[in-house]
Amino acid sequence: MTTTHDALPPQPPLGDEHEAGGPGSRPPSPRLVTWGVPIAVAVVLLVLFVFVSSALGLAGFAVILIAGILYFASWRKLLQLVIVLLLVTFFAASLIRVLPGAPEEVMIPFGSDEQRAELRDELGLNDTIFAQYAHWLSDFVTGDFGSYYQADSAGARGTPVTEVISQALPVSLQLIIYAQLLALIFAIPFGIFAAYKYGTWFDKSSSVIAFLMLAIPNFVVAYLLIYYFAVQRDIFPSQGYVYFGESVGEHFKSMFLPAVSLAIGQIAIYMRLLRSDMVQTLQEDFITMARAKGLSTRRILLKHALRPSSFSLLTVAAINFGALIGGAVIIEVIFQLPGLGLRIFQAINQRQYEALQAFVAVIAIAYVLVNVIVDLLYSVLDPRIRYGRSSN
Repeated sequence: MTTTHDALPPQPPLGDEHEAGGPGSRPPSPRLVTWGVPIAVAVVLLVLFVFVSSALGLAGFAVILIAGILYFASWRKLLQLVIVLLLVTFFAASLIRVLPGAPEEVMIPFGSDEQRAELRDELGLNDTIFAQYAHWLSDFVTGDFGSYYQADSAGARGTPVTEVISQALPVSLQLIIYAQLLALIFAIPFGIFAAYKYGTWFDKSSSVIAFLMLAIPNFVVAYLLIYYFAVQRDIFPSQGYVYFGESVGEHFKSMFLPAVSLAIGQIAIYMRLLRSDMVQTLQEDFITMARAKGLSTRRILLKHALRPSSFSLLTVAAINFGALIGGAVIIEVIFQLPGLGLRIFQAINQRQYEALQAFVAVIAIAYVLVNVIVDLLYSVLDPRIRYGRSSN
């Protein structure tokens, strides 16, 4: 007697629907378009911002971000983003105003009482915090970030903060990007291999090294690198910055020690995180099925295990992108890099309220936007997230 199983057509092996084709199977995904286009757009925006025009790069980034939010999420997500940015910038402005000291006395220490009163009125320090924030926000959204004041014989001379940010922010972005790239380049292969060698001497020794890397502050690493590679060996400069357009080789030499100082702790975090997630992924049933089908270890690790294990790594890397700015402040001061961190340090010492508020606002906005971008990337990595949102 013929059973129902005999009447069924032969089915392709589990996990090979995209390769075998047939009824009910999904067509091959255009991976080159899926990953190549976003990467190309990101590279173009970074090049525009860092090397061409910061305003042009920000405008293109804003348009693409809004389109991505509306496509992958909804207008509610865009509204939430605006509310969060308003709250963050308001509390940042409130905290800055409680800093001790009178800014007009620090900015023009030898100025007259009339000059100080005029500067105080110009800064809006006599108004309430709500009036100050409303005035600052109306100027900020129109591109007027205030002035960076410097004392001269006439009292205080203001330089537009937008000029300071346009010169300093690309340097900080370069430092953070170089540090992130170094961290990921070393952490991903070591994390994968440590998960593959789970429980062996390599796994245990890499864990010990990672804990040691986490225990050393980045400013200590910076001074150790300066002593060994700059003072003793004279391979890299101890301080200073060379612009990319002046000399590519000297630019990377001037950024190598700061980037390594900032990346050391991130390497340990990313490696341990990826190793932990991949150890769990390698115990899943679909990995057992892939091994039973005779797939190579390299293909199992890189194709089947790495992608589902990368969500935590992606989240932490994005969060650290904003957190690295805090570490970049110290690193930029040590290496005297003319970035946003050094400008923040100088603005705090000089009580530059308007400039400091703009600096903090830019950092806060960048931090929030990076997390929104990660949320959108989840929709690309796992379409079920997008489908689940659209059904709500």
